[in-house]
Amino acid sequence: MKQLIIAEKPSVARDIAKVLGATQKSKNYIEGKNVIVTWALGHLLGLKMPEDYNKDWANWEMNTLPMIPKKSGIKPLPKTRPQLKAISHLANRNDVSEAVIATDAGREGELVARWILEYVKFKKPVKRLWISSQTDKAIKDGFRKLQPSKAYDDLYYSAIARAESDWLVGLNVTRALTVKYKDSLSAGRVQTPTLAMVRKQEEKIEKFRPENYFTLDLKFQHLNGRLQLQNPRQFKSREELENVVKQIEKNPVKVVDIKDKKKTETAPLPYDLTEMQREANQRFQYSAKKTLGIIQRLYETHKIVTYPRTDSKYLTTDMKDTMKDRLHAVTTLDSQRVKSIIKDGAVVKQKNVFQNAKVTDHYGLIPTEQAPRLEKLDNEEMKIYRLIVERFLGLFEEPFVSSNQTITAKSGEFTFLFRQQKIESYGWKKEKEEVKEQLTFKVGQGIPFNFTINKELTTPPAPLNEGTLLGQMEKHSLGTPATRAEIIEKLISSDLMERNNGKLSVTPKGKQLLTLVNPSLVTPELTAKWEISLEKIAQGKLNHRTFIKEIEQETARLVKEIKMSEDKYVDHALTTKDCPDCGSKLREKNTRDGKIYVCSSDECSYRRRKDPKVSNKRCPQCKKKMEILENKNGAYFKCKNCNLSEKMDKKGGKGKKMTKHEERRLVKKYAAADEEEQESPLALALKAAMKDQ
Repeated sequence: MKQLIIAEKPSVARDIAKVLGATQKSKNYIEGKNVIVTWALGHLLGLKMPEDYNKDWANWEMNTLPMIPKKSGIKPLPKTRPQLKAISHLANRNDVSEAVIATDAGREGELVARWILEYVKFKKPVKRLWISSQTDKAIKDGFRKLQPSKAYDDLYYSAIARAESDWLVGLNVTRALTVKYKDSLSAGRVQTPTLAMVRKQEEKIEKFRPENYFTLDLKFQHLNGRLQLQNPRQFKSREELENVVKQIEKNPVKVVDIKDKKKTETAPLPYDLTEMQREANQRFQYSAKKTLGIIQRLYETHKIVTYPRTDSKYLTTDMKDTMKDRLHAVTTLDSQRVKSIIKDGAVVKQKNVFQNAKVTDHYGLIPTEQAPRLEKLDNEEMKIYRLIVERFLGLFEEPFVSSNQTITAKSGEFTFLFRQQKIESYGWKKEKEEVKEQLTFKVGQGIPFNFTINKELTTPPAPLNEGTLLGQMEKHSLGTPATRAEIIEKLISSDLMERNNGKLSVTPKGKQLLTLVNPSLVTPELTAKWEISLEKIAQGKLNHRTFIKEIEQETARLVKEIKMSEDKYVDHALTTKDCPDCGSKLREKNTRDGKIYVCSSDECSYRRRKDPKVSNKRCPQCKKKMEILENKNGAYFKCKNCNLSEKMDKKGGKGKKMTKHEERRLVKKYAAADEEEQESPLALALKAAMKDQ
């Protein structure tokens, strides 16, 4: 009898099959003596759409809202039906005795596999593979410790609750807003408060008014002592401070107190996904989605880091025995440092990292025991891998220890503070901080008058970038480490938010949405409350049906609020340009291919680019790139610089430029077609042309 193993992706299935000795490959699975390894392609099924429950719900009308199904159901996704059909056939084979869920070890991964097993009506025993890295060793160990799937039922119920609550709130509120205001307005329990955070920061910037103010420093050798004030921006003019200096100069400035404080700074804990995304955004300006994709490749393809979608920075105590192997694996990245750590016994000095109670589904992001093939990593992968390894190595190194001294000097009622630092041990901090020689102070010592008046200017709050937004989302429990990147991308693709030079801003459409949507969806409190409930479901402390009943009541309330609202909507995307087909106004829309105009009428399908597309074809006169324009006779080239027009050849015509791929294919074809020693003239010509490029 055989185990049917369901992985989340074909690449993971191949890794599992290799470890388990399955070598007989088919289109939809890989079979071995005791196992059949198949795969999902992400989700193969999704929740049914409104029209699947009620034919009247197919029409976007206010009188059909709220849409609350008596019981939620699932249906196959159109593009992945063949794979689902193949799994169904495998599940019903007589030689299959049980299934093993080997999808990603998390809430969404659980949902992927459970829905498949539910749809194919699998009645045989089911076990769960739970691993945090994709190395051969981790897979072997995982299969030796398979658990009954019932141990993860609560995680599955939490996943169902999340999916159904997002369906109820997202679809109903989005449809209500869209129908009422006659424009596509997308809202949801996570994305709307996330958008509101960006807008709130913008409002702070808009209200900001710069102010000049003046500060006073007392200079003593290389140290500056700042005049202490209750309000640091108290003095608005230089003259005020000049009067203060005159008062101070009436009495000597003397040291009245010296405080020494030793500071011990242990190495930071490993990254969780959110901190990793924030760090990559700050250092390399990577989007959250891009960072997740890079770590996913390091995890799945290269197998050199642990599971990326983690919300924990801690490790379990049973991992202590694996730490030395992980050190050996990263030797090539920093040989001298690693050898020094191993020579000292490879002892983890950051003892706080081992806390079982603080590890949720997965532990912190660290290297696996598999050595990297550095030549296989691209530049982006190398940058992220280095950050992960750097954090890991710090765990084995001594704390950073410094002695910090604060010197208080007074003249009458005026107080100055001097600060200096002495590094006692750099420990895990690889970069040596330049620290000037410490000065010696004594109580009662006089400080010569050497004042500097500084002109300062208040600075506005910084706009949110993806790193700072991720931090706020985490603070308010908006989304999970696995979903936050997608939420940001959805807001951008929905024309509610824009990303410009790494900074995030809300579009006019997004600003209006925040005034039209229900107030309870704008603040993060409601969503944070729901996330706590979802976590309770995962822990078995709350029934998921009870939670869904609450969401259904909340959905009905939200829809009613929108119906009763008297707010007005102005479509900022509507232009003054008329549609040439029906006369309605054109609406400006952002797409991946640039800005386009679409007709605002639902019955009209007219669309065109806002700005002409620039081609690679060069103008015969000025040699600049020509634009592609269209008229009733079709597309043509036009030079913006010298106004020259040129007819565009039909696709596949003589004027079409051959790609390098086509060149190689033709060379191969003509070279192989003729078995004579003399190659064809065309093949020779093509080869020569390619050499010249």
